[in-house]
Amino acid sequence: MYYYQRIRDLREDADLKQKEIAAILGIDQRVYSNYEIGKREIPTHLLIKLADYYNTTTDYILGRTNDSKR
Repeated sequence: MYYYQRIRDLREDADLKQKEIAAILGIDQRVYSNYEIGKREIPTHLLIKLADYYNTTTDYILGRTNDSKR
């Protein structure tokens, strides 16, 4: 199981709904929801897109660092 708490935190901090982020990524809201709850692994290209959107690093999203700045 994969768990991406930080994508939820980033989304909520930006006051966005799952549906809005899913639209930005070009995926269905249910698929995005599965990423947040850990039912599915985020594909690399979407992980990069999220990091770019939130102006952070993939390492931050993956929990490899606590530094959210690029």
